[in-house]
Amino acid sequence: MTATATARTASPALTVELVTDEDAFAALAPAWGRLFGRCAAATPFQSHAWLHSWWLSYGRPGRLRLLVVRAGRELLGVAPLMLVSRPLPALVPLGGAISDYTDVLLDDTDDGRAAGALAEALADVARTALVDFREVRPGGAVERVYDRWRGPRRTVPDSPCLELPAASMDELITRLPSGKSGQRVRAKLRRLTALGVQRLTVGPDEVDAALGRLLALHRLQWQGRKVTSEHLRPRFREHLVRAAGPMVRSGNAVVTEFRIDGEVVAVDLTLLSGCLAGGYLYGAHPGLRERKADVAVMLLDACAEHTGGGAHGTLSLLRGDEPYKHHWRPERVVNQRLLMARGRTAPLLTAALCGVTARQRGREVLHRWRDRGQD
Repeated sequence: MTATATARTASPALTVELVTDEDAFAALAPAWGRLFGRCAAATPFQSHAWLHSWWLSYGRPGRLRLLVVRAGRELLGVAPLMLVSRPLPALVPLGGAISDYTDVLLDDTDDGRAAGALAEALADVARTALVDFREVRPGGAVERVYDRWRGPRRTVPDSPCLELPAASMDELITRLPSGKSGQRVRAKLRRLTALGVQRLTVGPDEVDAALGRLLALHRLQWQGRKVTSEHLRPRFREHLVRAAGPMVRSGNAVVTEFRIDGEVVAVDLTLLSGCLAGGYLYGAHPGLRERKADVAVMLLDACAEHTGGGAHGTLSLLRGDEPYKHHWRPERVVNQRLLMARGRTAPLLTAALCGVTARQRGREVLHRWRDRGQD
């Protein structure tokens, strides 16, 4: 470990290190990957490839704060964080707005000592900052740290996610509200076959080129419409291309191309972990809709292929409560925001909660205004 990583004894068997150096972060990849495999709650957004790539694109020098719990040479826990000053001084998880879930990693065999060590180290490192974990999936490993936090703390709702069971497409069709709905979906699948749509899983060495096509098609499909602007920026492209190759090699991502007569008409990136599979981003040529190809059905069919065997517990539609997702009768699961403070930083916790309340009231006013406009 470099000179920028400091260590202290957390218990006779454990040590906790604070890593602030990018090279030290990169060197953790092998041990991080093993811990990732031993943390059942981990989502793809906690993989080393995703977070290290995110840091290279979005991190700021001097802000990295990785807390690493070891037993000998093996990792038992990791809290991937960074220090921010706005809107409040806070330690926040790496991954930012482009990650649907944030969390820590904890070995499933931990008897509570690693979680307790992370809680103590977080309190030490936070000093005058709030600890603010946003977008925590219910059952996340950080809940075990939160349970051992000794200072003021609060949990508030965050973004909704929609989830389906890990099932084949045939099983998902049985969830539809009526037999006619199922018949329509099967007709759409037959339409895709009639158009000659072929699926090809992209190999690790071809991922970079395939993602280039994905982003080009994504830009084309949203041309002239409101789009997430971050998806069009060079830093996002660099992050996605850099992260996806290692994730495909480790089994934490699948890139699928859809072709008609040899031409790539759509590309999908699905992220995988032991607990879920989720379609993260896709690009589709607008001509598919003109040919009456249902892109949503095409993508769900491909994603379900990775969950039908039960290897992943959930087929996640990730964040967002869009009406088209409800067609499949998913379960609405609300992410949590876990706020932790020390006695001296309790006013920051109060300020954060006031901000949550103000935003909620603002949304309610906006909804009422829109409802009145439709009367």
